[in-house]
Amino acid sequence: MVRATFDAEGLTASPGDVRTDSVSLAVTTRSGEFHQLNSAIGLSLMEVIRDSGVDELLALCGGVLSCATCHVLVDPEHLGKLDPISDDEDDLLSGLAAREPGSRLSCQIRLQSGLNGLAVTLPAEEW
Repeated sequence: MVRATFDAEGLTASPGDVRTDSVSLAVTTRSGEFHQLNSAIGLSLMEVIRDSGVDELLALCGGVLSCATCHVLVDPEHLGKLDPISDDEDDLLSGLAAREPGSRLSCQIRLQSGLNGLAVTLPAEEW
C-alpha cells in the first residue's frame, strides 16, 4: 500500500496525515496495487492520482475533457455522491469498450468533503 497526501501545491511533508480540509481516497490499479491517498478539497481526482505517481493513469489531455485516458471505475457506494455526468463526458465514455455503470473521467471529479473515502479502480487499458 502506498500513502501520500496532496494539497494545491503538490505532495505535502506529512504523508498519511488527515486534514480537516482534505479527503481520503482509495485507488486500486489494474495490477491490484492499492494506494491510500489524502488530498486537499478542490483538486480533481485525476490530478491527485497522476501526481501520486500512479503511472497507469495516462491523463494525456491534462484534464481538458478531450481524451478519456483518465477513465476510472467509481465504487457504486460513491456514485450518487458525484456531480452528474455531463454530455461531453458521457460522449467520451461511450467510445470506450471498458465502460461500465461506474465509469467516470477522473478529470471531471472535483474533490469535495462529501467524497471522503472515495474508492476507484483503474479499468482495463484501452490505449
